[in-house]
Amino acid sequence: MKKKTAVSAQSEDLFFADDQEADLKGYPLSVRMRPEEPKDIVGQEHILGEGKLLTRALSSDRLSSIILYGPPGSGKTTIANCIRKKTRAHFERINAVSSNVDELRRVIAAAQNRLRTARARTILFIDEIHRFNKAQQDVLMPDIEDGNVILIGATVFNPFFSLTGPLISRSLVFELHPLRKENILTLLKRALGDKERGLGNLNVHADEKSLEFLAEICDGDARRALNALEIGCLTTPKDENGVIQFNLEVAQESIQKKQVNYDRDGDAHYDTASAFIKSMRGSDPDAALYWLAKMLYAGEDPRFIARRVCICAAEDVGNADPQALVLANAALQVSEFIGLPEARIPLAQAAVYVACAPKSNAAYLGIEKALQDVKNKKLQEVPTHLKDASYRSAKKLGRGEGYKYAHDYEEHFVEQEYMPHKATYYEPTESGKEKEIKERLNRMRNRQAR
Repeated sequence: MKKKTAVSAQSEDLFFADDQEADLKGYPLSVRMRPEEPKDIVGQEHILGEGKLLTRALSSDRLSSIILYGPPGSGKTTIANCIRKKTRAHFERINAVSSNVDELRRVIAAAQNRLRTARARTILFIDEIHRFNKAQQDVLMPDIEDGNVILIGATVFNPFFSLTGPLISRSLVFELHPLRKENILTLLKRALGDKERGLGNLNVHADEKSLEFLAEICDGDARRALNALEIGCLTTPKDENGVIQFNLEVAQESIQKKQVNYDRDGDAHYDTASAFIKSMRGSDPDAALYWLAKMLYAGEDPRFIARRVCICAAEDVGNADPQALVLANAALQVSEFIGLPEARIPLAQAAVYVACAPKSNAAYLGIEKALQDVKNKKLQEVPTHLKDASYRSAKKLGRGEGYKYAHDYEEHFVEQEYMPHKATYYEPTESGKEKEIKERLNRMRNRQAR
């Protein structure tokens, strides 16, 4: 029987003209082992479980436009491939990296003609759809609206940030989660036992520790785990009994350095930074160090990290421990001129200090309240005695007249009007150094009240 080639010349297309005759031998294990039926997809039960919306749409072949959003190796292309196998609609696939408006218009024109002449629907799968700019996304809009094409978009970026509002509003967004460790183990064992598409003919003995290591280290990326298994098995010589021993050492060599899912323009970047700040705010130095380590390992700019520490020191520690901001600022300056890898040390010191420091957001809340008053209420006039009196003729205008110099009085405090309409913005807490500030401030305020 004559073998057919892939639909597209691009090696990453991964869709085949005839599943029964497609030659998969030249493709990576992760492609060969791609499930052909939705029931064989491992994980993602929240969208593919029994009775779930996507499952019902697949089984009834009544799909509407969808966006599949999730990390690498979580099954976006696999789901699209299962849709292609089950649907009676014509299936087109393009990659946003290499596509352009002309190709989009050609595909859409063919879909319009197909619907008009043969009453046949067209499903358009766009991989890495976040790569399309606004103009390219706008080209799709009228035909999605009119039902000329059904869109399946796949992206690793949050579609609510990377895609236009109109495109999102016309699509169902399904978020895929990183596969769990047990999901990856299932896929690895399935590949080892499959004699047609997997490694079942290689006589591989894989110990449990090696498979658990791959399942753990791949961070939910099935593609990475399967390809590491394949390269380890193919490059390991057989023992005297003709068996390939895939052990922990081979597994570690196969996957090499762990790749962290961390794109500086994507969710992982902002989510990790958010977890870092919230861990410091929540007084968990261990969690703060972990998220710091993840950012450093992924190649984050140490200045970005140091700025986050400074913000947290001012916003969340505040005057409960004023030294926190001093140390955070020192870490920022030190990381500027020593660079990595040494900069990790002062960054860690500052992060731990901020995490362990007593907390108060009173200063932050105070400026927020004051800003709201400035924004929403009538602006207060500066009292005449507080106005600048340093220039010539200021006294003729009465500027500074009656001003009392605080240092001339007991405790460097004197009662006088500092704003026409009194308001309380800063309310110190009982935490750390701020307790002393609160006691002194209360004494001053009580003297003013008398």
